[in-house]
Amino acid sequence: MNTKILITKPSAGYSLIDSGQGDKLERFGVYTLARPDPQALWLKSAPNETWQKAQGVFARETIKGDKAAVGSWKMKAGVPERWQISIGGLQMWVKPSTFKHVGIFPEQVGNWDWIRDTINNRKAPAGQSGQTTEKISVLNLFGYTGGATLAAASAGAEVCHVDGSKTAISWAKDNAEISGLGGKPIRWILDDAVVFVKREVKRGKKYDGIIMDPPAFGRGPEGEVWKIEEHFLHLIDLCKQILTEKPLFFLINGYAAGYSALAYKNVMKDFTRNWGGEVEVGELTIEEEKTGRLLPAGIFGRWSTK
Repeated sequence: MNTKILITKPSAGYSLIDSGQGDKLERFGVYTLARPDPQALWLKSAPNETWQKAQGVFARETIKGDKAAVGSWKMKAGVPERWQISIGGLQMWVKPSTFKHVGIFPEQVGNWDWIRDTINNRKAPAGQSGQTTEKISVLNLFGYTGGATLAAASAGAEVCHVDGSKTAISWAKDNAEISGLGGKPIRWILDDAVVFVKREVKRGKKYDGIIMDPPAFGRGPEGEVWKIEEHFLHLIDLCKQILTEKPLFFLINGYAAGYSALAYKNVMKDFTRNWGGEVEVGELTIEEEKTGRLLPAGIFGRWSTK
């Protein structure tokens, strides 16, 4: 088993300009945004003048003495409500919204590449020219605004995208359209992740690949409560039941739950016992454009048969 650090590097569509003292300064297309990031424990490198040029700043609110990523965006005149950028081979909408989010997790670019490569390697095995007509089915749970869904669809997979937020699904559909993937076989499902997978088990539905990005806490469309410490292992067990006889991959991302990537490594031992293959776990990071300093941005665990 390998431990890796995935690095998202600066690009024309996105770059991490600076980070430190609990904040990060990013460029999304032509607009720069400053927002909190608790991982940035170090001192900032860029001068204050650089930070003051940000066209959008997320202003924290203090709740019961604790600093939290709850607040509102302060945008300069002329910044649109949303704008389009190119990132990781996809076109996506950026829209500053509540809880400091903008609809894109740049650190996922490496996983998007891995998803595409893994699907394409199954479709066109090493040593063979062209691609087979084999259909690859992928399930994306907690799919949010669809980056992983679109990466899989762009590689020719049939994708089922599940999220508990109607707003997120609408956003993901818009991203599919501007990425030229609106006509691809993607099912958009508004549902609680656990409830949906239970139904798929009963229906006998199978998937070649599963992606999940479980939050530490969340609610489904009917108010269903998700707590990672209570529901994660049950969801993993359900997902194993809907994998095909010869599955292709399984990818888990993690952000705010406080777990180590080694926890995902232990969870995924069952995959290698059952189907062979390889497990990789590690950290998701973003590289600052001038200093090369890496900002930790989450963990991942991924298993594949390639």
